[in-house]
Order: sequence, then structure tokens, then C-alpha cells
Amino acid sequence: MREIVLDTETTGLDPADGHRIVEIACIELFNHLPTGKFFHRYVNPEREMPSGAEAIHGLGDDFLKTHPPFAAHVDELLAFIGDTPLVIHNAEFDLAFLNAELKRLDRPALALAVVDTLRLARQRFPGTPASLDALCRRFAIDLTARDKHGAKLDGELLAAVYLELIGGRQSSLDLATLAAAAGERPAADRPARAPRVFSPSSEELARHTALLDRLKSPLWLK
Repeated sequence: MREIVLDTETTGLDPADGHRIVEIACIELFNHLPTGKFFHRYVNPEREMPSGAEAIHGLGDDFLKTHPPFAAHVDELLAFIGDTPLVIHNAEFDLAFLNAELKRLDRPALALAVVDTLRLARQRFPGTPASLDALCRRFAIDLTARDKHGAKLDGELLAAVYLELIGGRQSSLDLATLAAAAGERPAADRPARAPRVFSPSSEELARHTALLDRLKSPLWLK
């Protein structure tokens, strides 16, 4: 089963106020585990970066002006995602920004299955902090590299959190996948083998009879 962990960084909190995406990352999972494949781009928002947002992710105007706008990435992004379900922390936020960018380009909004890990965490641990940092601490996931927010790093951390939220690595045990990795054919594809039948020797039968004679009141005679 293929899934895409998706995260964005933006110039602000609401695309309706003219805020834009400045970074986007997609981490591919197969059977809930990262495959090593990813999509990661910085995006020129075509507007100035507010100081408050820059303090969160460290992406400033000078850096972002050296990168193409969202329109230059959209085809590659959509091709990478395909029709794969998305895994997003606070999905409403990221989807609002993505769909706003798509609308500017006269593209249809995303219509994919989405797992919102924020909602999932609140269901599993009601009344406790459910931020990405808090969940990493809960599951002892290393946060030392997270000096500031970043779409790719946060996506990688979320992939680890998601695995724990759905039950840990045991939930990803797929015997068919493991067999395929080992070069084994599925059972249905293997030629049937005739059952092996063993007949006891006369010596074995004699020993068996002697053993039965020593038993007192065996159950099968009652």
C-alpha cells in the first residue's frame, strides 16, 4: 500500500489573506514505511515574507527569489502524488494552501483520501498535546535536527510518528512482501507437492505394542 506523507511551509496562516506556499515535501511510504523516494521543492511565493513566518522556518526573501514559483513544480508534484492517499498533520491547513495554489492555476482541487495525524493523535491520546514535537517526544523520536520547521524534515518525522500512531512496526509486517523480498514465489504460484507418507517398520510396531501393554487403563479403552 502506497501513501504520501505531505508537509508544507508557508508565508502565513491563511491563503485567503494572500499567503502562499514556500516549501513542499512529499515522503513516499509503502506498507507504512519510507521507501527513500521523496519530492521536495522550495517555492518562490511571489510576495514578501513576513518576519514572523521567517522566524519559524528560516526561509527569507533573498533565498526564495532564487527558486521558481509553484506553477513550475505543479506537474511534477501531481505526478509524484498520483492517486495515492495522503498523510498530513493538521490536514485542513496544508490542503487549504495546496488547493489555493491549484485554483490560481485553474487546476482542480485535490480529491484524495487523507489521514489527518493530528485528529488520529487526539483520538488516541485525548486531552494531551498533539503537536508534531509533542508526539515525537511521546514516541522517543529524535528531534535534535529540528532547529526550525522544514517541510522535508517535518515530513520524515511525521512518517515516524504515523507509524507509531497506527501501532508501531508490527503493523507493517507483511509476509507476502517479505517473501517477495527474499525471492520466494507466492504460495498460489508454487507447484503442489504430493504428501509424504511414512510406514512404520516391524521393529517400530513391536516397540509400540510393548509400550501399550505397559499402560494401565488407557483412556481409549474406557
